[in-house]
Amino acid sequence: MVERVGIGFIGCGNISAAYLRAAAGFPILDIRGVADLNADAASARAAEFGLKAQSIDAMLADPSIEIIVNLTIPKAHVDVGLQVVAAGKHVHSEKPLGISTGEARKLVEAAKAKGVRLGSAPDTFFGGAHQTSRKLIDEGAIGTPIAGTAFFMCPGHERWHPNPGFYYLDGGGPMLDMGPYYVTDLVNLLGPVARVAGVATKLRDERLVTSEPLNGTTIPVEVATHVAGTLQFVSGAVVTIAMSFDVPRHQHSPIELYGSAGSILVPDPNHFGGDIRLATASDDWQTVPTQHGYADGNFRVIGVADMAEAIRTGRPHRASGDLAFHALEVMEAFQRSSDTGEHITIASRPERPAALPVGVAVGALG
Repeated sequence: MVERVGIGFIGCGNISAAYLRAAAGFPILDIRGVADLNADAASARAAEFGLKAQSIDAMLADPSIEIIVNLTIPKAHVDVGLQVVAAGKHVHSEKPLGISTGEARKLVEAAKAKGVRLGSAPDTFFGGAHQTSRKLIDEGAIGTPIAGTAFFMCPGHERWHPNPGFYYLDGGGPMLDMGPYYVTDLVNLLGPVARVAGVATKLRDERLVTSEPLNGTTIPVEVATHVAGTLQFVSGAVVTIAMSFDVPRHQHSPIELYGSAGSILVPDPNHFGGDIRLATASDDWQTVPTQHGYADGNFRVIGVADMAEAIRTGRPHRASGDLAFHALEVMEAFQRSSDTGEHITIASRPERPAALPVGVAVGALG
């Protein structure tokens, strides 16, 4: 039996509950504690899940913890990550890796210098629907990928989030918030991005919150809230993308990819499952069965479990820092392109993450 890996969580906000629930399904993960700058938040989350609340300093000094999962707000991802690396521990961050490539590069370089692993969400591309979609594309089900579309558009998170202000400050916006799911899955499906052209706009300077408990208050907007453009992949495929907090309703599929022999509809990359649909020039749309595991739930800690298994077996982990840095460079390029009116060449070229085996069982990622 593989030795379990001790993990700790820094950041006990909304998303931490999903991680902690999912961790129970991965026997390799041994949760040693939770921490937060707000000690009450850590205590409440610890009580909810029967865990130990610690101070951040105590967690960093705990020799039983090998991986720390960084679930702080985007602006704190790099600072907290650097503290974890300095403590000699592996770190897996919530998305995005940082709010700029300039600061994220410091974390990537620090982890390599210290000899520890760096990983980042999203890990939804591990999901059965996305792994089966990749297998179909790799096997030639749509021929050579030529083009595609990727859309996330909604009226804004102030409708539902209890504290939505950070989504509209530096480090927020639809591209850095939702773009990681789409860009990362597209790299999983098609390989790395070569260049970007984009336009970024801001509809208004403040937003009215309609969620509780801040219903009726206004929040400032510092970032673009509608970002659109084009991704050209190293493979030659061209994908049109739009990420928006300004659109009331739409009928676009999350991801559609068009090849020389057919087309595939890939379900929402913010989820692990969903219907995959395939069509050719002569055959109408058909739903294709999902062949891989992790399609029937929220497995939002699977990237950490994969890192843990990779540490024990000595292989690369899939939700890597290099992959997350590439996604961040791509997302950042949309604003740069909009500001300069030029295509932006993407310098990073991460390895495409290894595909998961068909039918893989929970707790055995391979």
